[in-house]
Amino acid sequence: MGSSAVVVGGGIGGLAAAVGLRRVGWEVTVVERAPVLGDAGAGISLAANGIRALDALGVGEAVRAAARFQYTGGTRTPDGRWLARMDGAALERELGTPIVGIPRAALHEILRSALPRECLVIGAEVTGVDGSGPSRARVTYGDEVLEADVVVAADGVGSRLRGLLFPSHPGPAYSGSTVLRAITERPVGLRTDFELTWGRGAEFGHIAFADGRAEWHAVLNSPAGLRPADPLAALRRRFGGWHDPVPALLDATRPDDVLHHDIHEIASPLPSYTAGRVALLGDAAHAMTPHLGQGACQALEDAVTLAAALGDAPTVVSALTRYDAARRPRSQAVARAARQAGRLGQQLDRPLAIALRNTAFRLAPSGTAVRAVLRHAAWTPPRLG
Repeated sequence: MGSSAVVVGGGIGGLAAAVGLRRVGWEVTVVERAPVLGDAGAGISLAANGIRALDALGVGEAVRAAARFQYTGGTRTPDGRWLARMDGAALERELGTPIVGIPRAALHEILRSALPRECLVIGAEVTGVDGSGPSRARVTYGDEVLEADVVVAADGVGSRLRGLLFPSHPGPAYSGSTVLRAITERPVGLRTDFELTWGRGAEFGHIAFADGRAEWHAVLNSPAGLRPADPLAALRRRFGGWHDPVPALLDATRPDDVLHHDIHEIASPLPSYTAGRVALLGDAAHAMTPHLGQGACQALEDAVTLAAALGDAPTVVSALTRYDAARRPRSQAVARAARQAGRLGQQLDRPLAIALRNTAFRLAPSGTAVRAVLRHAAWTPPRLG
């Protein structure tokens, strides 16, 4: 089998794929369109499946060292009443590793540090890909053409390569929700590691970090493209009456640090995650809503599964067939579950429906929340090498 790959996209999924492929002996070039690797984004929670994938890539311990373990927290109502408590210790006993919270910038840096600098090409936008050749694929950016045995399309929810490979696919669809998020400028006194609070058509959550700062996010039902002139002031008006520490998190944030993105998803599942010698990975293949916190974890699963398949299958074609068979059913099922979680959680806005949901949560047996997490987090990675 061949042993060279071009990874298009230098986000979490693309970097993880590059690390995995190098661990099974492949030469890898990562092509990223951003002129500077600024590690955009706020924070991230990684469930056991994401951590296990990072362990397989050889960077799990570095991630744990930079993260804060999530043992306490849960889901609340705007007045502070608990709907469900998170038992992080029980999850750790079941899965062997805790949920962790980490700044995206730290995770990016750890993944990049596992790659030689010379394999990263930044400030280069890929304009074409041809994976139909019998022995080599070709990637074009600017006046440059790279040839490789495999191309990994990890270029995000708005993937140009997905559009070229599947021109009849409708592409990403707006989910009906928009998200504002930031990392606090300074440490905030938090009593829990992780929380979500559900209001009418709105969710506010936080992830505590090891240095005392925190990531917060506000997810809102909203028309696409709507942008307040002063996002932080708009959030204070919307969430200022919610329970502590919501106002404190907003007060500890600089206005310029607030990120605002509409949430798009691949609502129409792709018929395949491969086309010729090209494999789609992460959001390019299965962008999902954030309501289960599984987007990055699924991209990490993709990366390890692809590297394992290419590391020991007899041909590239058989490896990509195996990758598609392993990843498409699971990731698309998680995407459906995330969409449903949003409809029953953040997006719910009718008072009667909210009251019924909240009552159901309060009456649920104590182990229900643990079983819900286990449904998606109980994944064992294939061996690399």
